[in-house]
Amino acid sequence: MKKEIIISGFGGQGVLSMGKILAYSGLMEDKEVTWMPAYGPEQRGGTANVTVIVSDDRISSPILSHYDIAIVLNQPSLDKFLPKVKPGGILIYDGYGIIGKPERDDIEIYQINAMDKAAEMKNSKVFNMIVLGGLLKVCPIVSTEGMNKALHKTLPERHHKLIPLNMEALNVGMEIIKRDNG
Repeated sequence: MKKEIIISGFGGQGVLSMGKILAYSGLMEDKEVTWMPAYGPEQRGGTANVTVIVSDDRISSPILSHYDIAIVLNQPSLDKFLPKVKPGGILIYDGYGIIGKPERDDIEIYQINAMDKAAEMKNSKVFNMIVLGGLLKVCPIVSTEGMNKALHKTLPERHHKLIPLNMEALNVGMEIIKRDNG
């Protein structure tokens, strides 16, 4: 198994954190991983993206031009990365930041209303974990146990009390993601 993933959105949405948690989850499960962030000088509010590769075998290069999975959290990211999803790949988008619906008939498209659900949960910081839950539902690259271990590894100890909330958000994401049939 090898999955090449791009996660993209505005700075401040937890894009880089999502990639880091996903990469650490792979490490916790003895997989080969790469994590390559990219962001402009205006971190908050500018666009940010991160490329993550999770593989059972060695990874030859972290540089990608096409992806198995794209997670897009705003319209500029959708416009840029929709054409770069490999045929047979997966696109996941948050309905909140998208104006023009994605259209392609050679990939699976999923919508997750993570921003709305995070607001409903009265905690905008769980947005990214809701999205990761959706990803794991449609493509279980790592286990929820691996995610839990990754949270312990990536979050500062003073924030470990938030891990149960983050795991709840992961489960919520698994429940609310739905196939977008156009």
